[in-house]
Amino acid sequence: MKILTVVGARPQFIKAAAVSKVLRETCEEKIIHTGQHYDKNMSEVFFDELNIPRPDFNLHIGSGGHGFQTGNMLINLEEIYLNEKPDMILVYGDTNSTLAGALCASKMLIPVAHVEAGLRSFNMAMPEEQNRILTDHISKYLFAPTETAMKNLKNEGLTNNTYNVGDVMFDAVKHFKEIAKEKSVLYKKLIDTKDNFILTTIHRAENTNSIQRLSNIIEALNESGEKIILPLHPRTQKYISEYGLKLSNNIEIIEPIGYLDMLGLEMLAKKIVTDSGGVQKEAYFMDKPCITMRDETEWVETVEQGWNTVVGTEKNKILDAIINFNPVNEKLNVFGDGKASEIISDILRR
Repeated sequence: MKILTVVGARPQFIKAAAVSKVLRETCEEKIIHTGQHYDKNMSEVFFDELNIPRPDFNLHIGSGGHGFQTGNMLINLEEIYLNEKPDMILVYGDTNSTLAGALCASKMLIPVAHVEAGLRSFNMAMPEEQNRILTDHISKYLFAPTETAMKNLKNEGLTNNTYNVGDVMFDAVKHFKEIAKEKSVLYKKLIDTKDNFILTTIHRAENTNSIQRLSNIIEALNESGEKIILPLHPRTQKYISEYGLKLSNNIEIIEPIGYLDMLGLEMLAKKIVTDSGGVQKEAYFMDKPCITMRDETEWVETVEQGWNTVVGTEKNKILDAIINFNPVNEKLNVFGDGKASEIISDILRR
């Protein structure tokens, strides 16, 4: 069987790495990188350190509006699909690359398999939510990471070829955190400060593009008095400067970091404050309390288990959580057993 995997951002490569390793034992797979996100950390070192297969195709789409990105991806993907004649298209997550990969295949009557199917924030203003729903409804095989995701699919009438396989990010974290202990410079540098700092990430447009929301976040971090390490996303840095916001001395700003260094910081942090979906899950996998600066989360299981609290961007709520939020429940194994990649590969092979 010949499978084309479509990815467009660093997290998707990491997810695909876990699945591709198993998939290639029995199938022919080629990877298409749409180039939706250019990440300077996705250099040769990124692929070498993580032993991730390099893309067979790179569309170099780059940044741009949703129509520009998705339209150009469709044009380029169609040509590759025609030439390669795959038996199946495999897509991950909820980016424009996910939707374009699935939509192009659907138009060409090529079966689509969607990893991370069934996630819902129930906020249709989010482009990711639109991409998830549309991709699920044109996919033949739906690989859900949790029982909640399975229920979401059932509620939308999607019951054929749906599987709760567990979370492929759990597979990846289990594997790569051991590599991070050996190769992460930040992990080795900060090992003696374990549980002495809070790791923070801020990157979502809904937070960075709003002076009120971003001001509230920065004020809460400033007033917390906690030592905070903040890998600063370029867009966040841009808006902090434009809004004239000031960061106090308790916040240590560092350059954007690679995946292994991020895992290293997550392992060492006392708590994690974030607006990232992926980081919420990684915090759960690392047994770290997570404070989510969004109005909702797709990963409701982390909240239900008591390890994640969704606080929005009200300053006092963020502050209170930084100071007082601590999980009291023992975690349940809601994201599978770390063998999602094997289950996906077995289903596709059958």
